[in-house]
Amino acid sequence: MGNCLTQRAALPAIALAVALSATYAAKAEVGVTDTTITFGQSAALDGPAAALGSGMREGILAAFAEANSNGGVAGRQLELKSYDDGYEPERAISNVQNLINQDKVFGLIGAVGTPTSKATQPIATENAVPFVGPFTGAGFLRDAALNNVINVRGTYGQETEAWIKHLTEDLGYDRIAILYQDDSFGRVGLAGVNKALEKRGLKLVAEGTYKRNTTAVKSALLAIRKAKPQAVVMVGAYKPIAQFIKLARKTKLGATYVNISFVGSKALAKELGKDGEGVVITQVVPFPWDGSIPLVQRYQAAMKAHDAAAEPGFVSLEGYMVGRIAIMALEKAQGDLTRQSFLQAVADTGSFDLGGITLNYGPGDNQGMDEVFLSIIQADGSFKAVQRLGGSS
Repeated sequence: MGNCLTQRAALPAIALAVALSATYAAKAEVGVTDTTITFGQSAALDGPAAALGSGMREGILAAFAEANSNGGVAGRQLELKSYDDGYEPERAISNVQNLINQDKVFGLIGAVGTPTSKATQPIATENAVPFVGPFTGAGFLRDAALNNVINVRGTYGQETEAWIKHLTEDLGYDRIAILYQDDSFGRVGLAGVNKALEKRGLKLVAEGTYKRNTTAVKSALLAIRKAKPQAVVMVGAYKPIAQFIKLARKTKLGATYVNISFVGSKALAKELGKDGEGVVITQVVPFPWDGSIPLVQRYQAAMKAHDAAAEPGFVSLEGYMVGRIAIMALEKAQGDLTRQSFLQAVADTGSFDLGGITLNYGPGDNQGMDEVFLSIIQADGSFKAVQRLGGSS
């Protein structure tokens, strides 16, 4: 079982609540009291993917703190209980079982990763527990039959299609290789790339893999270098990806490097340092520095109020959006607050305006956004949004 972090986000001073009556307690939904609603999270809070879990957690906490400072949801304060799974499925299973059976949380929120979500979503579904905002674009979570799953982001298939579209149309490339994590996450990305290439009558010129939670990428680099690719598309987390790019630049592999959103953009840029310039990353949320978007303004203010030292980033913005959709669904739930009324609120409402960004749900559609954005790391480690590769905008 991972380490547990429990936090009621920035609670205002409140009087001690009157104890629940035995009758009310018998009727109350799991994870709900007259003063609190508790969500649970299993995510990587340590190890090579720690920045991803921590970023999601901080974004969710900022959203919860913002709501709590305004009285919570119908007078109830939002709490988040987080366990570290180290980005390992077996630990995630143990954490989720503990959250559901012992901690008695209302719902699960902000899971991180395809292999961990693949291991834990069935547990949540079997127990009719809401599974909100997993940080993965895996297609299996978009199954119309999964009525307890609420996705925010676009799919990895949409990202990989965007990669190949821009590499072939903007740059005219036809020699594309792939580096991917050798597990369910990486293979989802591989399948998406192959599909996008096949549509254009192309095939990968080389493949390289590495083992999850390692940075052992040398053999992958050797395999890919032989093919002399014009671009290497990459499906992995920031530490091994950074290691690969650094080694590739040392060996003068003059390729364009394109990454999936899950990589953790800020963490990757930090790991790469001077080697990051020109690295491409697709994003599935708006730029967290774009103050022209009301959602981003609100996110920045919430993050600053929650943690004055926090810096904006793609991962924490996604976490904030996940927190916001959970809050809005709680607010729209009809009658007594139950897991079912919460999920029904999403289905019945359909469209959620977060402030310049709208999440749309409908019959058989549990994914809020479809947009994919291009970003490129600059020499100083910052990010630039672009409409096309090789262009000025």
